[in-house]
This record gives sequence, C-alpha cells and structure tokens, in this order.
Amino acid sequence: MKKTLTILLVSALILVSAVAFTSCDDAADSDVYVTITNGNIVLAYEDVDLTDADSDGALTVNDALYLAHEEKYTGGAAAGYASENTQYGLSLMKLWGNDTGSYGYTVNNVSAMSLADAIKPGDHIVAYVYTDLTAWSDTYCYFDKVEIDAKKNMEFMLTLTMNSYDAEWNSVSMPVEGAIITVDGSETEYVTDAAGKVTLSLTDDAVISAISDTLTLVPPICVVDID
Repeated sequence: MKKTLTILLVSALILVSAVAFTSCDDAADSDVYVTITNGNIVLAYEDVDLTDADSDGALTVNDALYLAHEEKYTGGAAAGYASENTQYGLSLMKLWGNDTGSYGYTVNNVSAMSLADAIKPGDHIVAYVYTDLTAWSDTYCYFDKVEIDAKKNMEFMLTLTMNSYDAEWNSVSMPVEGAIITVDGSETEYVTDAAGKVTLSLTDDAVISAISDTLTLVPPICVVDID
C-alpha cells in the first residue's frame, strides 16, 4: 500500500513539473517585439507577451500595439493608443499619444494592410508616426540585424535597407547610402556606403539608428548588448 502511494505521489509530482515547465515555455514562446517611433525612438524592440487583448479570437498587430502601450505608456493604452474600424479596416487612430491620424506599421519589415493582420510569436512589429505631413516623404528603413550581442570594441557590420517603389509602383528594397549612424540619439562619424553597409564598434550597450541629409528616414533600430 505504501509503495503504491509513493508511486502515485511521484507520478503526481512529475505531472505537475511537466505542466509548470510547459507553461513557462508557452509564456516565453508567446513573445513578440514592438518598436514605436514618432520621429524619435520611443520603444526599441520591446518584448511583449502577446495575448488576444481585444478578444476578437485572433492574435493581431492591434493586440501587440495595445499591449505595448498598456505596459510602457504613461497612463496605459487608454491614454496613448486608439484603433477604430474604418473603410480601410481596423485602423490606427492614436499612437504613443499622437492623434494626427498619419501612421505606418510593418510586420517583419513588410507593410501591414490593417491592424487586424495576424501575427505570430517572434514577429517584430514597427509602428511609426509620419513626420512629413506635406510631401509624405517618410521612408521606412531597417537594419539587417535588430539585436546584436558583441564584445567591447569588437567590430560588427550592419546593412541599412529602405522600402521603396519602382517606376510601376512595385515594392522594392534598396540600400540606404550616406546615412549617418546615431548611437543613443547622438550622431557619430559612421556613415553607410553605397551598399548601405557600415562597420562600427561600441564600448557600452546602446540603441543604434540612422538619419539622412537627403531622406526623411523612419528611425531604424538595432539594439546592441555589450558583454
């Protein structure tokens, strides 16, 4: 009898451990990453535990942005974020407290059609406020790496690419030449070459971005962790 009880208790402990382990894994596997810019970087590759925040039965761009505001914006999503169904689908009405109505958003550097677009764990969602409200020249661009682990003073290379259109309005990707690299918002002497490439090194953790004298760049980001 004692032997039977011992076996049952051990089995129960194993089952509880397995459930706990699975739950932890599931939680980790639900993460997405959110970047928000309004001319400046306000969130850089922030880890968000994705849930169906709007209870529509799907995991979408809207959920990720809502949850990012709920966690990071002063006053939460009620103060800084709004979405609404329009003739174009579920659309952004307020982003990081800005309610101009002029926004863009991408999933893994590809323009999303609607806030209702489905996303999955591991995706990187970028949402931005247009800063040029006359010519609408804001140019979405991105580095080939969003996150880098590096040693102090170790050189590493980044490539900066922008989304553009050809003569027939087909979407194309092009290198960004002559972009000035910034580190934590400060300009550096690093500049991208004709292929959009730049080699640099850092001594401390930082967020890398870029600006241009000829283009209105949506700030790209690369988060660097120095060991």
